[in-house]
Amino acid sequence: MMLATFTLSEQNYRLRRAGAADVGPIVELLAADELRQSEDSAEPERHGAYVEAFARIDADPAQLLVVAANQQDKVVGTMQLTVIPGLARAGATRLLVEAVRVDAGLRGNGLGSAMMAWAVEEGRRRGASMVQLTSDRARESAHRFYERLGFTPSHVGFKLFL
Repeated sequence: MMLATFTLSEQNYRLRRAGAADVGPIVELLAADELRQSEDSAEPERHGAYVEAFARIDADPAQLLVVAANQQDKVVGTMQLTVIPGLARAGATRLLVEAVRVDAGLRGNGLGSAMMAWAVEEGRRRGASMVQLTSDRARESAHRFYERLGFTPSHVGFKLFL
């Protein structure tokens, strides 16, 4: 399903809902991340786990996994959106943006900004009053990117791996 189109530096990009055929290219984007190489792998023996995860994401109406594809339909970006209804903030709904990745060769061309602007509008469309995301402390350039988009580093995040 086509969600949006962007023209950046005379190149056209389509943002669409990810399909099962996109799992491999999405995993390649995740595995190319220098901070997560040990966690995400495009190795064939791990493919089944990613396919199962995609099926769970795709079946959940609160989830939207999207890809950005170039004119040749190559996946060059991805992100996952999660709508979270809550009681806090007078019953506010939040939009969580996770696993934002843009092909390293395209960073700085505006694709990430266009994807995030679309995500913010999608949050509004879905009734969210806040968009939130987390970013690894080591990703200083990503922090500057999100701050340029109007996000504020307002919280400290914690994790407990199970």
